[in-house]
Amino acid sequence: MGVFDFVKSVGTKLGLVEEEPPAAAEVKKELDSHKLGTEKVDVEVQGDKVLLKGEVADQSVFEKAVVAVGNTLGVAKVEATELKVAGTAARQPVFYTVKKGDNLWKIAEAHYGKGNGAKHTVIFEANTPMLKHPDKIYPGQVLRIPEL
Repeated sequence: MGVFDFVKSVGTKLGLVEEEPPAAAEVKKELDSHKLGTEKVDVEVQGDKVLLKGEVADQSVFEKAVVAVGNTLGVAKVEATELKVAGTAARQPVFYTVKKGDNLWKIAEAHYGKGNGAKHTVIFEANTPMLKHPDKIYPGQVLRIPEL
């Protein structure tokens, strides 16, 4: 698939020291805590880049795994070239980086067209369990935008 960019200075804090990238074991534990079906995914950390390798059941798990790992404090890139979807290559996902003043309604209208703000629930559901509440998004956070 490729390398996905994230904002290194925002996200879930895993380690004790903010200036250092998180350890691979901490990232794997965080990824598995979402219960996405990532048991066959290996995590490697190279500086501020996380490499995901292995296999997931479907495209949504692939995208959620990338977002869950990327939205970690200290992670600037996620490389998923060796992460497969049930033995095949994954499709190119659509991600969106939240900006100041954004909300899910505005993001839905931007991606699905004017008058489709009510589709914000689709975006929220596509990002659970990483998102716990639709009003709890923050600038720099990366969300997956599913097809309708």
